[in-house]
Amino acid sequence: MSASIPKNEVASPCLRTCCLDDDDVCIGCGRALYEIVAWGTSDDTARRTILQRSRERMTKRAQHHDG
Repeated sequence: MSASIPKNEVASPCLRTCCLDDDDVCIGCGRALYEIVAWGTSDDTARRTILQRSRERMTKRAQHHDG
């Protein structure tokens, strides 16, 4: 009998438009470079935290460009 390895349920927000801004934040998904690097070894709780931060960055970026 083999033990099944649980898969992470939180999917990567990567849009394949990877380009880092001057703050080392991806303009495509809003993750910081350190978060992109950590994603593969992060559990779902950590991934949700990363996603929340990336959404906040993307919202700020959109407001900055709109205003």
